[in-house]
Amino acid sequence: MRADGTAPAIAAALVALATACGGASPPAREAATPPGTRSPGARAPLTEPQGERATPTGPEGERAAKPLAGKVVVIDPGHNGGNAAHPAQINRQVDIITGRKPCNTTGTSTDAGYPEHAFTWDVARRLRPLLQAEGAKVVLTRPDDKGVGPCVTERAAIGNKARADAVLSVHGDGAVSSGHGFHVILPGLVAGHNDAIIRPSRRLGLDVRDDFHRLTGLPFATYTARNGLSVRTDLGGLNLSARPAVFIECGNMRNRGDAGKMSDPRFRQRMAAALAAGITRYLKG
Repeated sequence: MRADGTAPAIAAALVALATACGGASPPAREAATPPGTRSPGARAPLTEPQGERATPTGPEGERAAKPLAGKVVVIDPGHNGGNAAHPAQINRQVDIITGRKPCNTTGTSTDAGYPEHAFTWDVARRLRPLLQAEGAKVVLTRPDDKGVGPCVTERAAIGNKARADAVLSVHGDGAVSSGHGFHVILPGLVAGHNDAIIRPSRRLGLDVRDDFHRLTGLPFATYTARNGLSVRTDLGGLNLSARPAVFIECGNMRNRGDAGKMSDPRFRQRMAAALAAGITRYLKG
């Protein structure tokens, strides 16, 4: 399923249908007025149709039509397609405040060979137009699935520089094959560094978790986290963020059931729509 234009097209169709239904209503009010009660020269009351009166114009109208107007969302598709061919570059150690970690990693894959970097990129490219349709400015941390990196430190810096209202890092897990389901990772407190984002990040994480669960039907992870939420201080993307940020492990790519869904483009579109709903819910407050 193609991501571009799907949601707006459905919305437009629903609006058109509602308008058509309204236009088909019988003119009961006209029939209820006895003939001859108004003189031929009398003017009708100067009233506006309710629909026109309820529709604001200008910037106010744009905000009403696009609830995320003025908001910035950074989407971080985990890993990258060129990482495996450049081990020296991605294994370079970087400072994440609580320790040192590799610049980036190759990610995992399904047993059939569908790589995490391709999964995260596809979900991100499907998610972007859904948020843009709501008025958000969307920034991706990488432009395609052919490059190397960027390092986790650089990914965090992209969100900070963009002054993002929300940052979502998209991943697929590579856990034991018996485990299934998704979970959201929240930033743990790194005192003196990410104090300001702990509470808003938790709200973001809860909204993303709830809508992802509701709209995809996927369960909370059975092998880690609790109620679909995990708190960590060993991820540079969270430790170094000055903006509300969460990670989501959309499923376990080593589990046959999860892998089947994550390999299906139609289900990836469903995942993207669920993520868009959660982010929108958070940003609308």
